[in-house]
Amino acid sequence: MAAVTTERLLNLALELAGITEVPPDSGVYFSGTRISSILLGVDVSAADLFMARQLGFHAVVTYTPPGLLGPAWDTYRDLHLRQLTEVGVPADDAETAVDGGAAALRLEALRENYDTAASVAALLETPLVGICSPLATIGQRIIQQTVNGPSDGTVAGVRAALLALPEFAAARPPMALVHGAWDAPPGRIVVVTGGLRPPDYAIARAYLTHGVGTLCCADFAYEDARRLASEGVPGNVLVLGRIACASVGINPYVARLRGEGLEVRTFAGVVGGPE
Repeated sequence: MAAVTTERLLNLALELAGITEVPPDSGVYFSGTRISSILLGVDVSAADLFMARQLGFHAVVTYTPPGLLGPAWDTYRDLHLRQLTEVGVPADDAETAVDGGAAALRLEALRENYDTAASVAALLETPLVGICSPLATIGQRIIQQTVNGPSDGTVAGVRAALLALPEFAAARPPMALVHGAWDAPPGRIVVVTGGLRPPDYAIARAYLTHGVGTLCCADFAYEDARRLASEGVPGNVLVLGRIACASVGINPYVARLRGEGLEVRTFAGVVGGPE
């Protein structure tokens, strides 16, 4: 059976995503070599690391960052700014929309116990890799291509197109429309499932008031949806589900690892992929 290092596990994800530099939300938390058996989940806890060692896995890979490796607020800010400006939101408006969320994330980092998983991995000598933005990029690309395909000209048609993906077909609960109407025309559809956390009110409003008809995101706050409605902001916000969105990006990576001759077992939220 083939064997790789933790650095190779990370680099394979970067290659698939077309990313040349390791983003601050991804990295090696405890390094290892001669890895041929991997446990991979959306969320991984300290208890999961112990379980992985007991079951004989050589390494653990998690989608959700298990701790702080770099200025994650910069990842949030850069990704959302880039996407906003790419769809035509003026740079000043985009910065105003993003700054609040980035500032909040920076303050949250100060109270986070970012060492728990990494220190447990070190104690157990269990290699641990976190891969967030690269896999989110892969998933967002696939979802965007899917919603750009044929539909019946309604938001409900967008949902039907997404349900053709095995990850959305397998996910529970179903996606929800939190702003707009199922029978409304979708207009320009933009998928935003990366950036460490979903768009908030300010980011959603920036999209919907600058030519985007339907914003698709992994999750969205109820109060933000209420505010969009109370202010009469046009358009639709379709919430796809965090687990399904993560899985859409994870499953091609799993296929690549298996293609390299590695044994990969998915758990903790990965849905819709081959066993």
